[in-house]
Amino acid sequence: MHVRQARSLGSNFLGYVWYLRDTRKLNKRTRISRVISSLHLLGLLRDYDPSLGSLGFFTLLMADETSSGTGTDAGTSTESNQRTTKPGTKRLFLTVSILVSFLLGVPFLLKSTEIHRSPLPSAAISSLSDHLQSKPPSFPCHFQAIFLSPSIQPDSSLSLAIAEKLYAHLTTQTCGNCNFTFSATVDSGSSCHHLGNAPSDACQWRCGGAGLVDAIADRDDREVDELLQSTVNKRTGGCAGRVYSVFVMEGERERVVVGKHRHAWMVLKRLDDSASVGSMIGTVFGDYFMRGGVGKGEHVPVGSDGNVVLSFSLLNSNPSDWVYDWGFQMTGEVLLGPVMEALAPVANITIESQVLYHAPKSSTSYWDDKLEVYVVNTRDLPFFVNSNEWHLDTSLSASGRSKVLQFVVYVPSASECPLYIRTPEGEKSKTNSFISPMWGGVAIWNPPGCSLQSQGTPLVRDSLPPQELEKIIEVFIGQLRLLFGLNSNYVESNPIYKFLASEKGFTDWELDLLYRQHTCFNLLSGLSTLQSLSRLVESLPRMIVMDEIGKQVELSLEAANLAERNISHGINNASALSSTRARALAEDAFFHPSIMSISYSSMEHYFAIYMPFFAPVTLHVLLAAMKEVKRYYAERSKYLTFCASKVKSS
Repeated sequence: MHVRQARSLGSNFLGYVWYLRDTRKLNKRTRISRVISSLHLLGLLRDYDPSLGSLGFFTLLMADETSSGTGTDAGTSTESNQRTTKPGTKRLFLTVSILVSFLLGVPFLLKSTEIHRSPLPSAAISSLSDHLQSKPPSFPCHFQAIFLSPSIQPDSSLSLAIAEKLYAHLTTQTCGNCNFTFSATVDSGSSCHHLGNAPSDACQWRCGGAGLVDAIADRDDREVDELLQSTVNKRTGGCAGRVYSVFVMEGERERVVVGKHRHAWMVLKRLDDSASVGSMIGTVFGDYFMRGGVGKGEHVPVGSDGNVVLSFSLLNSNPSDWVYDWGFQMTGEVLLGPVMEALAPVANITIESQVLYHAPKSSTSYWDDKLEVYVVNTRDLPFFVNSNEWHLDTSLSASGRSKVLQFVVYVPSASECPLYIRTPEGEKSKTNSFISPMWGGVAIWNPPGCSLQSQGTPLVRDSLPPQELEKIIEVFIGQLRLLFGLNSNYVESNPIYKFLASEKGFTDWELDLLYRQHTCFNLLSGLSTLQSLSRLVESLPRMIVMDEIGKQVELSLEAANLAERNISHGINNASALSSTRARALAEDAFFHPSIMSISYSSMEHYFAIYMPFFAPVTLHVLLAAMKEVKRYYAERSKYLTFCASKVKSS
């Protein structure tokens, strides 16, 4: 019935509209079927294939050559296959405009899916890293020996003996070396005899120090140390920060004193044996001033952000026996203040303290009849720390990349008091403490008068005496030195050696060693992090790189270059500070939250998302445009043929 109605309507447009108005009462699928069948009868969908779907329907609707108004048959003679009217451009314009709109939308699509990537100086990172790998940082150091006695004349054997000691250490340490120079001077008061080369005239010892022998005769070692320090500053003030001096004097009592600054002095009976004297001078220069008296240059890795938290805890094993508190803020922080100031170029140190109760140890102790105390063997010390009961990780000031060092004062219960650590030689430990590498240290403190008979006595509440706390802090400073790769104290088999301690916990020449080591470590670690970040960004083209990350990378490179310039000038503390900042900025850039919180996909992933939608649409629009252009030029060719035949016939 519908087919007969559509045929009867024919090309009557008003009747066709009236016919379609009746389809509103039908369902959606029937209405669409009626519209398509009607258009097919009108000649508009002669080439339509229902399998093409709605997209093919609208494409054929635009590109059908027999559509009304501007169809091919409008001005074409079927018998002569010629066109008598000029073909219109409306349909061509509409088809091409749709294609152009698709092409114009491509930049907007690319812009909408664009990933912001701050440029990283990859070339500068690679250049600086290759430079440091091929030529590790080397610090300028000048070693000078000053003989305050005219009875010795420095010769080649003296220089050779000293050089052998110094070069022996350069073969075992590559990063943070001393690029040293050496000079020897005999100061007789009125004149000086120099051997070797100083890096500059400002570093050359100036005469006039012969009177030091009489000035230091009646003074103690600490006064002599300060006197020599002021003398060195006056006579080599131009480069006092990187000059290490050994003063050699003649006397009956042989002794070698290494001061807390950058000098030492030795009193020898015989100065005519240049090789022996040179070997002793080279030992001081090489073993101590260059390497800090340690076999390996290892040190505790400071947190990647340059922060170290020193957490001090007082542990009461059994509060039912006694409870001890401490005034750590009044005593401990005052004693540790100089240490924090000395280590400031290496790490930003913060201190916290706490008191814990019911914190028994894990290892067992037993009574030693010989020592008449409870003892813990050294082989049981790895099990001393009770990680289940010692709730030490309570730091609120430490971020995820900060280093936390635990220092514990353990107060034993009455059932195991007094408690001592027994050495392998069977003796009681003098400090009654031990360290755990990469973790911290433990010191055992026995309350005064504690014994097994103290069980059952009333509960004692007391505070740790300030004198005892000072002794414990000194032990902890020694443990901190060990954790940083230095000796807790220098005990030489040769009794003529003596080392002066510093109130800062670290002498100047020890700090120079730490500055050199940490500068080298921080530079190499920071540049390795920057290289990893650069490779990561290059491997993920769709990775977002925020401007903040780019700024942090640039500041890290600037700090690394500044540290390298400070190294060349021998400014050890400034180079350590700059290198710490360079590494911290590199770590901040690598672990930026915008990098860690986003899942990145490759370009193929985006093609897989967008191609199923854009490829079919673009293909049909392109084919329709090509077909319309071909049709237009075919109709235009017919019209030109008609015009030519008309001109020819006339």
